Amino acid sequence: MSQTLLDQLRTMTVVVADTGDFQAIRRYTPRDATTNPSLIAAAAQMPEYQDVVDDTLRQARQHLGPAASHTELVSMAFDRLAITFGLRILEIIPGRVSTEVDARLSWNTAATVQKAHEIIAQYEAAGIQRSRILIKIASTWEGIRAAERLEAEGIHCNLTLLFGLHQAAACAEAGVTLISPFVGRILDWHKKETGKDYAPAEDPGVLSVTQIYNYYKKFGYTTEVMGASFRNTGEIIGLAGCDLLTISPSLLKELTEMEGVLERKLDPAQASHSGPERIEIDKTRFDAMHAADRMASDKLAEGIQGFTKALENTETLLARRLSQLESDPALARSSHELFQAFDSNGDGHITREEWLGTDAVFDALDADHDGRISLAELRSGLGAIVHLAMTA
Repeated sequence: MSQTLLDQLRTMTVVVADTGDFQAIRRYTPRDATTNPSLIAAAAQMPEYQDVVDDTLRQARQHLGPAASHTELVSMAFDRLAITFGLRILEIIPGRVSTEVDARLSWNTAATVQKAHEIIAQYEAAGIQRSRILIKIASTWEGIRAAERLEAEGIHCNLTLLFGLHQAAACAEAGVTLISPFVGRILDWHKKETGKDYAPAEDPGVLSVTQIYNYYKKFGYTTEVMGASFRNTGEIIGLAGCDLLTISPSLLKELTEMEGVLERKLDPAQASHSGPERIEIDKTRFDAMHAADRMASDKLAEGIQGFTKALENTETLLARRLSQLESDPALARSSHELFQAFDSNGDGHITREEWLGTDAVFDALDADHDGRISLAELRSGLGAIVHLAMTA
C-alpha cells in the first residue's frame, strides 16, 4: 500500500498541528501544536469546549474572591484560557505547545518578558517543564530583544508574524529557538498587489521560507524554521524538508487523502551553495530593511492588529459567559442587549461617539479609562447607571 503525502512528509519534516481543537490533534497525532489568539477564540466558542471556558472563569473567581469585578475576572480568565488549552493539548501530544504573549505588548520588551514569565510560571505550577513550552512572540525588534533575554533564561521562544529575511536574521542572531514565517499571508499580499495567481514553484511565501531556510543552514544557525499559515497543499509540498511545518486540520486531512511521491525540496546539504550573504543586523539596519520591505511592514502591522482584535473578541466572549454563569438570566440578557444596541459597528467596544447617554455615565462605566466600554465593564457598571439615573 502506497504512503500518503502526510506519511511521507513526516519522514523529512516535523509535522505540527495549527489548532486549538483537541479532537483534531488526536486525529492527526502531531509531535507539537501551535495556537494563536484567533485559534483560541474559535475553539472557545465550540460547544464541546464550553467546560474549558467555564472552568477557567470559575478558577478566576475562586482566586480573586467574591469582591472582584467582572473586569478583573475577565482579565485573569483571559490570561489563563490559553494556558488551559495548552495544558489540555500537552496531555495529547508528546512534544511542545506554543502559547502566545498578548499581541498588545508586541512593541514593549519589558512587558513581553514579564508576560512570558507569568505564562511559564503557570505551566510550571501545573507540573509542566519549560522545555515543553514555546513562548510565541511577534517578530518586532522589541519582541526579538525580549526573546533574546528569555532564551538566556532557558525559556524557549517561537517568533511569529515573520515575513522578511531581516526579521529572520535578527531572530537567529538573538539565539531564538524557532521562527514561524507566514507563507500564506505573504502570498495574500502579493496576490492583492499584482492581481495574479502563483504556481507553487513561484509562490512568494514558499520562496521566502526557502531563502530563510537556506540562509540559516548556510551559516550554521541552530534556530529552527517552521513554515506556517498555509493556503493550500501546494505550499506545503513546496516546503517538504523544512525543519517543521505547522498545518491546519483541513490541510492535514487533504494530505492524508493524497498519494504519489513527495520530493524533498529543502535540504541542509544543498543550502550551503545558495542564499544571500550574511547580514550584520542591528536596530538601525533592521528598521531600514523593514521600512524598505513594504510587504513585511504591512503584514506585521496587520497581523498584530488582527491578533489584538481576536484577543478583544475573546474577552467579550468571556464577559458574556461570566454574566451567564453568575448573574440573574434576565439581567445578563438585558446587559448584552444594551451593549449590542450601543456597539453600532460591532467591534466589541462602545466608544464615546457611540454612547448616547451622558458623559458622567460613560465615565462611570469606563473602569479602565481607555475611552471605550467593554461588555464586562457595562455589566459591572449597571449599578452605577442606576445610581446616576436616580440622582440626576
